[in-house]
Amino acid sequence: MEDEDLPRAKGDAASKLAAESLDRYSHEELNERIQLLEAEVVRVVAHRDKAHAHRVAADALFKRSPTS
Repeated sequence: MEDEDLPRAKGDAASKLAAESLDRYSHEELNERIQLLEAEVVRVVAHRDKAHAHRVAADALFKRSPTS
């Protein structure tokens, strides 16, 4: 069975990151982490927007009213 077929673990990665202590990171490591997290936010927003556009197109095709 592939990992994609398995149920998602309880809690998400963002929750686990938020719970992690940042005390051991240097200033530079924190800056790198911020850059990675900002890039991840951009990726998630793009995916959300793409999924929303797909849903709107499907709703239009099947004459359903759009949902947010």
